[in-house]
Amino acid sequence: MYQYQAPAYAAPMTRDQTATLFGQVMGLVAVTAGIFALGCYLGRNLTAGFSIVFFIVGLGCLIAMNFAVRRSGAAGIWLLGGLGLFLGLATGPAVAYYTTTSPAAVWQAAGATALFIAGFGAAGYASRRDLSALGRISFFALIGLIILGIVLIFVHIPAANMLYSILGLVIFAGLTMFDFQRLRRTKGLASAPLIAASIFLDALNVFLFFLRIFGGGGRD
Repeated sequence: MYQYQAPAYAAPMTRDQTATLFGQVMGLVAVTAGIFALGCYLGRNLTAGFSIVFFIVGLGCLIAMNFAVRRSGAAGIWLLGGLGLFLGLATGPAVAYYTTTSPAAVWQAAGATALFIAGFGAAGYASRRDLSALGRISFFALIGLIILGIVLIFVHIPAANMLYSILGLVIFAGLTMFDFQRLRRTKGLASAPLIAASIFLDALNVFLFFLRIFGGGGRD
């Protein structure tokens, strides 16, 4: 599961600016998802060691984006593409495993992810209630989930993997709603790469949770 970084909540823009930002962000998310798929294909035969290296490099791209977008929008977009590529390379072996052992699970996870993001994203985008508190709660809950994942490496708990996946989906439902409301309320077009990165990471984590569930990884 990949680390989520919640950028600052911002002030509203005009309706035309919001529509422009929405189009830019969703376009960047779609391109990043395509690059991620390419990375999965290229990295399908990588060893675990290389997967870890590319995962770290991907996180490095995410961290660098927070500084690059303030100076150059183009640099932020390139780093967003790097994020998709390197996380795709890191995830490639896992996706290849499920494609080989349970190909239907991959398509089911992809379809469920699209419906999940569309549903909770629309709810967050349309909500008139300030969801910043939900974003903070979900973010800290995600930290707790990461700690739980580390514990589960050493401690066996019956049905823990299924519970872990369900909790992850609940947490990312909150993060998805928050990110889409932030997309509507943000004040600058320059923030498009960062918001796109957040939504892409939401979708990626949701996909991986569904993949565990449909592929049997969510059951002990």
